[in-house]
This record gives sequence, structure tokens and C-alpha cells, in this order.
Amino acid sequence: MATEERESAAEEGAPSSAAEEEPSGGWFGRLRQGLRRSRESVVGQLNAAVAEFRDADDEEFWERVEEILIASDVGVPTTAKLVQRLEQEALEKNITGAGELRRLLVEHAARMLEGPVEIDLSHRPTVILMVGVNGTGKTTTIGKLARHLPAEKVMFAAGDTFRAAAIEQLQKWGERVGAPVVARERGADAAAVAHDAVEAAKREGVEVLIVDTAGRLHTKINLMAELEKVRRVIGRQLPGAPHEVLLTVDATTGQNGLRQARMFKDVAGVTGVVLTKLDGTAKGGIALAIAEEVGLPIKLVSVGEGVEDLHPFDARQFAEALFGEL
Repeated sequence: MATEERESAAEEGAPSSAAEEEPSGGWFGRLRQGLRRSRESVVGQLNAAVAEFRDADDEEFWERVEEILIASDVGVPTTAKLVQRLEQEALEKNITGAGELRRLLVEHAARMLEGPVEIDLSHRPTVILMVGVNGTGKTTTIGKLARHLPAEKVMFAAGDTFRAAAIEQLQKWGERVGAPVVARERGADAAAVAHDAVEAAKREGVEVLIVDTAGRLHTKINLMAELEKVRRVIGRQLPGAPHEVLLTVDATTGQNGLRQARMFKDVAGVTGVVLTKLDGTAKGGIALAIAEEVGLPIKLVSVGEGVEDLHPFDARQFAEALFGEL
């Protein structure tokens, strides 16, 4: 367990001075850069396939397109739907050119990805529960979210009482973004921390309370049961809460992220996904699979280490960054 804790602490990471540096090129430029490897692979292969394309009735061509998309983590069911729609429209419009086909792919991908991206802040306090497995950047996302939200009074609840240094890391983020942190000692009951935090948020007129939870594998039944308990305690104190349950998914984990989304949706009532680590080796197609197969909207994306590198998800821009021009 000690090894697991050390790895988790390193993965979640406290804020660093390097993270303060603002990458150049704007957020869309960083998103394109983060998905560069994926785009080069997918678009390059699509271009090669389209170069040999002669007929919209060519089933071998569409099978090749399916293989390319599945390799980019779009997933089998979502790929089948996407290619079926592409093939149908290509036949109807007699499309044979690579540019036209890519434009259609971006169009249909964007439609699949469209969903509500707004964070519900209509309550006082609004309670946001953060969930996810270890190493998905959950603690970092909490710090970024506090800066991103249009709220002046934000509070954190250190509900990850399991991982070594988790409480201290959240406290460092609290200092950095000016958010008080409600915490107990390591090993304390996470539901008790949530209880304390909701009471403090109500008492102090906090606008948004963000509750951290222990990173847990979706296969660990006892930890998932603990998550349900945290939800129940929050709901008893504040009917209707938590108002948002955001799941952090590491975009580099591919189909594992899809399985996590399914399980957390069932257990935790996830309302949206934060796609993290899009500045790395992410294939990116997992966003399509989560939106289409699990029915969860991607609400936010993280494209860097800095506190400002959290952005509302834009379906069109994401599809362009994934499948657009090299």
C-alpha cells in the first residue's frame, strides 16, 4: 500500500512554480498541440486510405476507416455509428475527396460530443463532488476549478483522507487560490469531513464548496460504497446536493476511462466529465466514446499544468483539434 500511496502522491502532485508559466498559442493552440500525435496518426492514415478511395460503396475502405478510429480510442460501438453516418452521407452526396470526408468527420464527431457544459451554480452553497481514480489529476483539477468558476467565495473539503499527503496538497492549492480548506486528520471518516464542510459553507456564506474524495479504483466495492455514503451525508444536510458530480478522466488511459465513466455514473451520479492530461500523449477519441456510449457530457478539459489551463469543453473545437488539418 505504501508504494501505491507514493505513486498516487506523485501523480496527483502539489502545485509547482513551473505550473505558473502560461504556454503560448492560446487554449485552442494548446489543445491542438496536445492532440497532435493523435491527429497526425488519425488524419495521416485517413489521408492514405482516402487516396485509394474510388467508390462510396467500397466496403473495404469503410472497414479501414473503422480500424483507424478504433485505434484512436473512439471505441467499437461509437465507431460503428460514426462510420455508418459518414458512409450514408458520403453516398448521398457522392463524396470522394479527402477534404470533404474530413469535414464530414469533424461535423459528425462534433454532434456526438455536444452536450450541456455549464456548471450548475444556482444554489447557495453549490456543492461540487469530485470523483475519479488515482492519478487522473483530481486534486489539481479542484485547484484549477476554483480559479475557473465565477465565484468569489470558494471552499474546499479534504475528503481524501486515505492518500498520503492528499490533505496537505489540497491545503497548498487552497493557499494558492485563496480558498479555505475544511480537513480532519488522515484516516478520518470522509463523510464526517463532508458534513463539517457543508456546515461551514452554510455558516460562512460560501458560494461554492468543492469536495475532494479519495481516488479509488472503480472495481473496489468498499471504496465505492464509501462514496455513496459521502453523497448521502451531503444530501441530508443540503437537499438536492451535491449539485454537480464531476469525474476526472485521464485522456491517456483510453478505454479504461470509458469503464470508469460507466461505473462512477452508476454509483456516484456523475453529471459531467473533466478530461485531463490532454497536453500529453492522449489519443482523444475516448471523449467520443464517453459522450456517446455512457451519455455523460464532457464539461471541462485540462490542456496544461497551469492554474489557468482548465477550459469549458467545446465540441466543435475538440473535433477540429482531433480530426482537422495537420
